[in-house]
Amino acid sequence: MTQEPHVPFGMPRPSALDLAATVPETGGGNGVLAAEAGGRELSAPERINVEAEARDSGVFEVIEDLDRELVGLDPVKTRIREVAALLVVDMARRRFGLEAERPNLHMCFTGSPGTGKTTVAMRMATVLHRLGYLAKGHLVAVTRDELVGQYIGHTAPKTREVLKRAMGGVLFIDEAYYLHRQENERDYGQEAIEILLQVMENQRNDIVVILAGYKDRMDQFFSSNPGMGSRIAHHIDFPDYSLDELLAIARIMLDRQRYTFSSDAEPAFRELMARRMPQPRFANARSVRNALERARLRQANRLISDGKLVTRDDLMRIEAADIHKSRWFTEAGHDEATEVRAVPAL
Repeated sequence: MTQEPHVPFGMPRPSALDLAATVPETGGGNGVLAAEAGGRELSAPERINVEAEARDSGVFEVIEDLDRELVGLDPVKTRIREVAALLVVDMARRRFGLEAERPNLHMCFTGSPGTGKTTVAMRMATVLHRLGYLAKGHLVAVTRDELVGQYIGHTAPKTREVLKRAMGGVLFIDEAYYLHRQENERDYGQEAIEILLQVMENQRNDIVVILAGYKDRMDQFFSSNPGMGSRIAHHIDFPDYSLDELLAIARIMLDRQRYTFSSDAEPAFRELMARRMPQPRFANARSVRNALERARLRQANRLISDGKLVTRDDLMRIEAADIHKSRWFTEAGHDEATEVRAVPAL
């Protein structure tokens, strides 16, 4: 596909899909890029403190929030910092008149469910907005169902509507490989892919697309759709969490909701996660959250069933009994369940 002539970021760009009639024009972002889009000339300084530029943009705050929100994922966080650094330096270069083509920011996030892909996509949208590369910086998360129709003529309007909502921000397509079903001749996913390809190429100043899913399936998807793979500049893999990391995530989740583990409950929860991790449909942080939600249900039932006066600490504390009533203990062999259960069931 022939690349369009360069248009400064923030200015309207023609679309191969005639989306201009249905997609609102995006603004020019903020900061230096917005000023350039408005036609004002900026005087080139002799020196620029790029670290101060990054701090003033608020990007450091977003990355620090990401560090607090997500346990581990050091390779992922490093890549996010690298992308942010590239964009800050790119802005600094423009201040000196060193024009370059806008970086390709389309991405692919691979990994198991519950490894933080959606959270990182949200923070990436904020980073791109604060640096002036996206006009709005919002996230629109979709799956195949929101993009692909079930009959002729249905897919294009659905896909265009999603793109309209995502303009100026990030379009996050989870389990993107389901867009392509080669075994089904009557499937309309390929039509959605072709529209996405054109927008990713011709309107990449107005939208960033992030594809997500399991790595092996995404590799197959790119093999079947090489045009899509060639438009993705950043491939970021999200590793599964270790047992220690899952326990740290549990502590963070409990702290946010003003709960805490008792001294016996924490090792019980660790054992629960150790049993759960090898099982089908384990979803990392999501499984931690679900297990804690069930522990809260059991805690509430226990406190009411006891019929006693409760203190503030009682209301905050998750006990080992609230963990051991999980089916991962109760459905184990009798000897194993008896050995693990330190507190008798109530």
